[in-house]
Amino acid sequence: MRHEIVHNKHVVDRLRSQGAVFVKEVDEVPEGSLVIFSAHGISPKVREMAAERNLRTIDATCPLVTKVHKEAVRFAKEDYDILLVGHEGHEEVEGTAGEAPDHTQIVNSPDDVASIEVRDPSKVVWLSQTTLSVDETMETVDRLRTRFPLLASPPSDDICYATQNRQVAVKKIAPDSDLVLVVGSANSSNSVRLMEVAKENGAKASHRIEAVEELQDEWFEGVETVGVTSGASVPEILVEQLLAELAERGYGEVQPVRTATEDLMFSLPRELRQEMRKQGEDDRRTRPSARAAEASCNDGIA
Repeated sequence: MRHEIVHNKHVVDRLRSQGAVFVKEVDEVPEGSLVIFSAHGISPKVREMAAERNLRTIDATCPLVTKVHKEAVRFAKEDYDILLVGHEGHEEVEGTAGEAPDHTQIVNSPDDVASIEVRDPSKVVWLSQTTLSVDETMETVDRLRTRFPLLASPPSDDICYATQNRQVAVKKIAPDSDLVLVVGSANSSNSVRLMEVAKENGAKASHRIEAVEELQDEWFEGVETVGVTSGASVPEILVEQLLAELAERGYGEVQPVRTATEDLMFSLPRELRQEMRKQGEDDRRTRPSARAAEASCNDGIA
């Protein structure tokens, strides 16, 4: 797997225990081997490097990230300057910028806006990393629009719906929480943002944890109400373990807070679907002989 498939230590460690090998770049993958591209997306250059090494690939890029990539390609073809709001060095930002490197500038924060220069102020568009804070992104966009009044927007919101929904929910629970706990990894942008959103919206304290083992007793001094949320890539079992631990600490009454219903389903990566279809066809071809062998064994036993 090139890079962590998602930014969650539990998921990565579980895959590693099952035999997955994580690498930084495709030149570390033996020629002809199978490599999986992470959910954060890749640039065309990485895809070309994989082809040069005759690697078999499974592209696990999140469809929402793919959407931003396609937007970058389209606006570059129309010769727009693309202002990509995101964190420089993040895998997702590198992949998106790699789709149109000659047209893209990365805007890390609202403070970067003053130094942005474009070729034609009438042909400028903003795109964003999918896991950012909605509020900070829009603050950056507002400043960009002040500088470039004709700034175009993406056809639809780039920020991941799961990221947005969690931020909205945290805003709702933070004012009533003495402590907000966010389950998520340190390198998960959306998990870190949730902790910041909680603090900005009235939580007396907020901490991010990988798992229940990281809880500290002093966090609970004087705490009556604990808010719980998790990053978008966190397995449900980690949240359940946290709720069980909180019950042991005397916080056994759980009040769910629903601000959205998520029912969007994504298909498996195309390469994996093809492999599964092929496997199904192979199974169908071998199944009659397997049944015949079973019947023969049964006849013998009888």
